[in-house]
Amino acid sequence: GSVVASYPYDDSPTHKPTGVYSKSADDEVFKYLAKAYASHHPIMRTGKPNCPGEEGETFQDGITNGAQWYDVEGGMQDYNYVWANCFEITLELSCCKYPPTSELQQEWENNRDALLAFIEKV
Repeated sequence: GSVVASYPYDDSPTHKPTGVYSKSADDEVFKYLAKAYASHHPIMRTGKPNCPGEEGETFQDGITNGAQWYDVEGGMQDYNYVWANCFEITLELSCCKYPPTSELQQEWENNRDALLAFIEKV
């Protein structure tokens, strides 16, 4: 896990594991939507999720192009965009895939304003 808003494409023509920006025709729209969420999230907006084992990982403005972060062939986000014209971003909301119950209230607090800002854009 991480704390970042990722947008298409997740797959790249070269299929290099990381570092290849895979721009979609609607790249500016995707960046706009990803930033709408990230800029309202107290951790995501810093671009420094500080996840255990990945402390040096950073994301400018709290967003990333999926393939630039890591290449995913056949991902749902790309499939929906290409085949259903569905604009979809992926929100990584926590370093931990399954946060303990004791942390859920804080997760809600971290994401409430961001979610409302994103819904307003949609």
